Amino acid sequence: MNLENYILEHIDEEGEQLKALNRQAHVVLLRPRMIAGHLQGRILKMLVRMQRPERILEIGTYTGYATLCLAEGLTEKGEIHTIEIDDEMEDFIREQFEQSALKNKIHLHIGDARYVVPRLEGCFDMVFIDADKRLYSEYYDLIFDKVRPGGIILADNTLWNGKVLEHPSDNDKQTLGILIFNEKIKQDKRIEKVILPLRDGLTVIYKR
Repeated sequence: MNLENYILEHIDEEGEQLKALNRQAHVVLLRPRMIAGHLQGRILKMLVRMQRPERILEIGTYTGYATLCLAEGLTEKGEIHTIEIDDEMEDFIREQFEQSALKNKIHLHIGDARYVVPRLEGCFDMVFIDADKRLYSEYYDLIFDKVRPGGIILADNTLWNGKVLEHPSDNDKQTLGILIFNEKIKQDKRIEKVILPLRDGLTVIYKR
C-alpha cells in the first residue's frame, strides 16, 4: 500500500455521485487526469468549511467534480459561479449538476472567463483558478478586485508536475504561464501565500 492509498483510506469518502462522475470521465473523456480527484476534492470542501464563503467563483469547470466538492462545503446561503470555456463540455457538466442535491447553489457560465467575469456582479469570498495555465496571471488580475479583503484565492497546478524546476522551451506556453504566475504571486505584497505540494501543487492565497 502506498502513502496516497493510505491517506484515501483514512479521510472522508468522496460519495457515490463523485465516484460515478470519476468513472464516467475515465470512459468518455480524453483527459480524465484533469479531474480534481478524491483527496483534492476533500481538501477543497474542507477549505470551504473553514472559510465559510457565501460566494465562490471557479474558473475552469471541466467535469464539475471540483465544483461539486466546493458546493458541498457551502453554508445554507452559499452559492458558486463556475465558468467553462469549452462548450462541448456543457451537456456533461449540466447532467452532473442536475443529479446533485446542491444544484440550486451552482450557476454555470459557458464562455471565456475574461469576458464572463467582468459581467458578474458583486464580490467573492473565494476563487478557485483551474483553467488555461497560459492565462493564470491574467485571471489573477481579472478577479483580484472582486475578492473581498480576507478572501481566499486558490490556484491549481502551480507545480505543474515538477516542470517548474526545468527550463521550458519558448513554445511550452503552459509551463511558462505557471512560472510567470508563481513569480507574480511571490512579489505581490497585497497577499499572503503558500504552495501545498498536493498533486500538481495548490497555491493558497489570502488577500490582506
